[in-house]
Amino acid sequence: MSQPYTITTAISYPNGRPHIGHAYEVIATDAIARFQRMMGRDVFFQTGTDEHGLKMAQTARDRGMEPRALADEMSAYFKDMDDRLNISYDRFIRTSESDHHRASQAIWQAMEANGDLYLGRYEGWYSVRDEAFYDEKELSEGEGGQKLSPQGTPVEWTVEESWFFRLSAYQQKLLDLYNSQPDFIQPDSRRNEIMRFVEGGLSDLSVSRTSFDWGVKVPGSDGHVMYVWVDALTNYLTGCGYPDDAARMARYWAEGGDITHIIGKDIVRFHTVYWPAFLMSAKLPLPKQVFGHGFLLNRGEKMSKSLGNVADPMELAERFGVDQLRYFLLSEVTFGNDGSYSAEAIVARSNSDLANSFGNLAQRTLSFIAKNLDGRLPESAARDEDRELLKSVSEAADIFQKSMMDLAPSAAIEAWMRAVFACNAYIDAQAPWALRKTDPARMEAVLATLYEAIASLAIMIQPVIPASASALLDQMGLDKDQRSYDAIGADCYAALRASGFTLSAPKPLFPRLELTEADA
Repeated sequence: MSQPYTITTAISYPNGRPHIGHAYEVIATDAIARFQRMMGRDVFFQTGTDEHGLKMAQTARDRGMEPRALADEMSAYFKDMDDRLNISYDRFIRTSESDHHRASQAIWQAMEANGDLYLGRYEGWYSVRDEAFYDEKELSEGEGGQKLSPQGTPVEWTVEESWFFRLSAYQQKLLDLYNSQPDFIQPDSRRNEIMRFVEGGLSDLSVSRTSFDWGVKVPGSDGHVMYVWVDALTNYLTGCGYPDDAARMARYWAEGGDITHIIGKDIVRFHTVYWPAFLMSAKLPLPKQVFGHGFLLNRGEKMSKSLGNVADPMELAERFGVDQLRYFLLSEVTFGNDGSYSAEAIVARSNSDLANSFGNLAQRTLSFIAKNLDGRLPESAARDEDRELLKSVSEAADIFQKSMMDLAPSAAIEAWMRAVFACNAYIDAQAPWALRKTDPARMEAVLATLYEAIASLAIMIQPVIPASASALLDQMGLDKDQRSYDAIGADCYAALRASGFTLSAPKPLFPRLELTEADA
């Protein structure tokens, strides 16, 4: 039995509706989770919303409503986005849930028992937008003398009684972690940034607030709620059964377990400095890897409400198709780097790769079989060129799997596309439409080779375009238990043909997309 696999997105802060960046993160994480399930692993995939903190309290006040009502409304938009984007999460967590409050208080008490919490007075710079504290040395000056965080957000001087976490005591332990486990922070550019930050010295961290009450109550300390990052980061433990379900924790959050966080590059510090320090203090296992992906840019520009270029992922999915959007985001952007999107780019990529290359390959092959063989699956009699094609598809599947294991979906898709191109070159060279009159037996052998290759391509790409790949495999008669990577190159075609399966006229998978004036 393979080791269980736990994977999470960051939980989204729902003081506004979801944008395309939220969709990108959850789509990428979903593809990895689906891939790992296809590898036969017991996967736990969690996403959700981070509902406490000063920003939520302020937004609710500005809208004349209670924070709980705002959280209920806005969290529903994120869950709806996940469902409509075909995200296969096992749990959508909300930090306002009672079991999450219990988990947050349990890790607080564990850190306190370890001597790492003390009561003091916080005086320093705080960014409401980032929900983050910053040292003077990290700040820059903006217009009108406004001090700005490293993210470019305004900071304000804050003075209040606070509980502190002895983060300074964990500096060397964190550096030892990074050195002993080089893959703990990925990609390497993020790892280098964090190592420089920690080597520069760590200050103790304020971990409670008294200026508002929308949050998890600090146990035994009236008037204090937890700093939102203590609460937010603990969500990963909540979903794994902490603190009450020891058996679930042993399965999905074990020492040496395969646990991966997929997050945006702007919150790497919280996940790779604060989070492992909290876990060390509470004597809990650490995740195996934190991967900080890049930002999505709209036509090369950072998205902002003031520029009016913040894209609604639901509008894009409705306009272009869910699988087309998923495919574009995972193929266009090298995971870990920033990437850009536009309507023109989505249309171009979808039409070239999905409609013209893969969709047309499947459509003309299956239509030819349905029409010329009355749906009977063709007889196989492979020659060297047929075996060579199937070998190239099998090799592409190996590269696809290795790339997905390495969290490189764009590289996986490149390998898949090379196999698609090989199939198109093969069908053009073999010309089964010409063989129909001159050599019907050879025609059938070519079609049999293509049938097996197309099925393998559909199996391979399932994590990326799950609905379309499943629809194609349904049309082709492959049972659910014949759709794992083990089926590629395992001659499932012979058993399918022997079963007497008859192919119906196929339905087109990927209609060609057109740009409108609104897309300009």
